[in-house]
Amino acid sequence: MSHLTLRNLSKTSLGIEYKNFFMAEMEIGNDEQKMLPKKVHKDNDRAKEVKAFDDTKAGVQGLVDVGVVKLPPIFHMPREYIHDHPTLNGHNLHGFQVPTIDLKHVSDPCIRKEIVDKMRLASEKWGFFQVINHGIPQDVMKEVLEGVRRFHEQPREMKMKYYSRETEIVRYYTNYDLHQSKGASWRDTLICVMAPNPPPPNMYPSACREILVEYSKRVQSIGEVIFKLLSEALGLDPDHLKI
Repeated sequence: MSHLTLRNLSKTSLGIEYKNFFMAEMEIGNDEQKMLPKKVHKDNDRAKEVKAFDDTKAGVQGLVDVGVVKLPPIFHMPREYIHDHPTLNGHNLHGFQVPTIDLKHVSDPCIRKEIVDKMRLASEKWGFFQVINHGIPQDVMKEVLEGVRRFHEQPREMKMKYYSRETEIVRYYTNYDLHQSKGASWRDTLICVMAPNPPPPNMYPSACREILVEYSKRVQSIGEVIFKLLSEALGLDPDHLKI
């Protein structure tokens, strides 16, 4: 089963200081306060704060929309946790580069062998790689980002029906591990299952429905090419991994 995972990073400040945030220091109107969880006393445990935030079904975008000016405690990563996980503070990342596979001349038999070898090495050593010159038009990629942005920037009432932590075909939520993580991440997510058995198009949000279907078709085409290359890298028939 394949799906598109599309995250909203709009209207956010992802640096050391977050410009927008929290209930304790907000200046908002009474109407806007109704959509926020009741303020939880700072001595209460984190689980209650997380639940209050999750129950709004408004996500990070909801906090931005009401003008929060301080980062809530649930988004603070404990210092000891950061210390025990060096990659969180940038250590051990110097010189790191994600393996890149260039598909520009994949139809050329000689270059194809080089591509297969690079893909095999990346898969063995890293377990992942990025693909460039894949053939998806820039306007399609731009529009899918804009479509998802439109979804996330809609009024909360229009998004709530999609909010779920279950394995729905279409679901919107904030932080998949919100109730387990040491510190929440500054992100909201829209997931749409697109293959192998896609639902009727009208099940997808209208804000991005048409472009998701178009983008999915193109991604699946690339997926077929990659599966063939991976099959060849394993010494198998090119169609071995064909779905």
